[in-house]
Amino acid sequence: MIDAAQIVAAFNDVATTKSLSHEEVNDLLRDGIMAGLARIHGPNVQAEVSIDDTTGGLGIVVLRRVVEEVEDPSSEISLEEARWDDEDFEVGDVMEIPVDFEDFGRNAVMAVKQRIVQRVRENERDRIREEYADRVGELLSGEVQQIERGKIVVMLNRTPDADAIIPWKDQNPRERFRQGDPIRCVLKKVEETPKGPRLVLSRAAPIFVGALFYLEVPEIHQGIVDIKEIAREVGGRTKIAVYSHDESIDPVGACVGLRGSRVQAVVQELGGERIDIVPWHAEPEVFARRALAPARVSKVMSDQERQVITAIVDEDQLSLAIGRNGQNVRLASQLIGWQIDLYGSREWLELGADLSLFKRESDEDAFETSDFALAELDLTAETLSTLEKGGYSTFLQIIDFDRAAFLAIEGLGEAEADQLLALIDELTVVAEEEAVAVEDAEVEEAATAEVEDEGEGETQAEEAAPSEDEGEGEILAEVDAPVGEEAAVEETTTPEDENEAHA
Repeated sequence: MIDAAQIVAAFNDVATTKSLSHEEVNDLLRDGIMAGLARIHGPNVQAEVSIDDTTGGLGIVVLRRVVEEVEDPSSEISLEEARWDDEDFEVGDVMEIPVDFEDFGRNAVMAVKQRIVQRVRENERDRIREEYADRVGELLSGEVQQIERGKIVVMLNRTPDADAIIPWKDQNPRERFRQGDPIRCVLKKVEETPKGPRLVLSRAAPIFVGALFYLEVPEIHQGIVDIKEIAREVGGRTKIAVYSHDESIDPVGACVGLRGSRVQAVVQELGGERIDIVPWHAEPEVFARRALAPARVSKVMSDQERQVITAIVDEDQLSLAIGRNGQNVRLASQLIGWQIDLYGSREWLELGADLSLFKRESDEDAFETSDFALAELDLTAETLSTLEKGGYSTFLQIIDFDRAAFLAIEGLGEAEADQLLALIDELTVVAEEEAVAVEDAEVEEAATAEVEDEGEGETQAEEAAPSEDEGEGEILAEVDAPVGEEAAVEETTTPEDENEAHA
């Protein structure tokens, strides 16, 4: 004899194991019994199934409509047959036929089992699909279940039944795992297969580095520091650009941590992979200069139309800027999203460039700037709120923006962009006038010095150019020098000498 209470208890155990609710268990049981009834009576059978949660009893009643001529035996019964039980039946009435679960044969029981197993799997797939659809980019932990054909099968700690793998292309070639090893990876995507959703994990994607920093740096978790861009070559080097919404917090220092504790934890998880952390900037030229770190860049020029950055570095910084096998400049180009053409100073000069490009601006020539909050400007509350959402709260953060940069901010229209550009022009016109005045003064001073130099040159030329008389005098002086000496001797003779000479 089959004990229905034991069946319900078994289903409750399944519910606990598969994380199903009480209502879901009852729906599974009803669906399974309907599959068993369909195996006995036909595919269109109609029935009512009641479950007593207290006693675990099952009530099964098959419903058949009374008709004159039966077309579907699974849902209809003839009037003559119905009146065998009750003579009061008429055409159109519904006859209720109670069914005992013990009357289910082997085939019916197997149909119940198959339907319940199928429903459990479908529920698991739906739950996995709903749970992980919005978790792409999150860090997941688990255990290496097996390694087959180069891919790693992972049993996740949270959902052990989920189909999760790490393909070969998403693995770090410097790492080796064995069965049973703990592993952390990032969810790259959820793909559909004939067997249900499959979680594709990765330890080689750039978002894996971002997920590790999200775990190690509280400022990133709190939203104070944002990771703007990540460029990575697996097993070699990673460049990450960070930005802080709070001026009092250094984004690079927050990611490095005290004595490098935070970044070292990430480096250890990556197997010793080198990480460069640079501050993000909206201007491509400034961003490119920072992205080429640790090399010091002498000059940066940009081509907005072609999105090409030309960077010139000193000869002693050229190898550092290029990196091993061009890795540093390649990652910097990926980080800023622009092509970087790198030149050494010697090569740049050989191409006919001006040496003045390498002259750095002195502190005396640089204009002094002071930052202030955007709230002090004549802007609407909506514009201020939009700028703050984009991470801009001070004037110096937008002073170098052009129209395209403002329109790239979500929520800013053309009118707001024109207003901001007008305010920037208005507030920076004084500095521009001073620069023009300084430049005019330098030009005027240079012109005056040139005139003075020309005057002095003419005077010296006149003094140096001899006249005809002076030329003759010089020639005569040179020729008559011995005569002059004799004259001098004669002037020094005394009268006595003259007398002696006459005698």
